[in-house]
Amino acid sequence: MANINLLPWREWERERKQKEFLTQLGAVLLVGVLMVFGAGVYLDNEIEGQQGRNTFLAGKIKILDEKIAEIQMLRKQREDLLARMRVINELQGNRPVIVRVFDEVVQTLAKGVHYQKLQYEGNMLSVAGVAESNNRISALMRNLDSSDWFTQPNLKSIKEDPQNSDYGEQASTFDLSFLQTNPKQSTEEENL
Repeated sequence: MANINLLPWREWERERKQKEFLTQLGAVLLVGVLMVFGAGVYLDNEIEGQQGRNTFLAGKIKILDEKIAEIQMLRKQREDLLARMRVINELQGNRPVIVRVFDEVVQTLAKGVHYQKLQYEGNMLSVAGVAESNNRISALMRNLDSSDWFTQPNLKSIKEDPQNSDYGEQASTFDLSFLQTNPKQSTEEENL
């Protein structure tokens, strides 16, 4: 029995195990490569899907931005129309006031005074005129001050005009300004 040689069996077993190891190593490498490739394909598909969703959202956002711009334009047009309507309503409401103001200008005019120029801007009236005397100008200012429609008469200038053929030597030219008020508004403000 001492002549039995077990060495080739061991060598064959070693070669078989080495082939089995290399086969398993190749299979693991193949599975690893397939997993990496599969993960790459999966991630590429996910990226493409997300890019598609992003493109879809960008398109919808663009449509919404256009609608927002249109809404803002419509709001601006609405504000413009409302401002025009306010101006028209104010003008319609002030129409009788203007008539009343001119009527009050005539009623407050003192005897011996006549106007040469009347200017109406905002709620300020400016008058240039001629009077028989300074007393007539004072009477005019008292009439304006006692009026419900006028306040704060302010005599800007007064000049003697002895050359005036209508009123004689004591005639004076004057510039006067006063504010127009609305008695209905002032009573409403007092009631508040």
